[in-house]
Amino acid sequence: MLGLGMQEILVIALIILLLFGGKKIPELMKGLGKGVKSFKEGMNEVTDEVKNDEVKGEK
Repeated sequence: MLGLGMQEILVIALIILLLFGGKKIPELMKGLGKGVKSFKEGMNEVTDEVKNDEVKGEK
């Protein structure tokens, strides 16, 4: 995973925990999940539009 070992990941997680606190992390992850979902939906819409344009162009 990007050349990171287990120790580096644990240090990063500890720093995040110290910066944001235990109560804020679930909110941050929820927001991140919503952002990823929105991005995927947007990409699917673009893919569908490109496919529809290709089908219309072939006729």
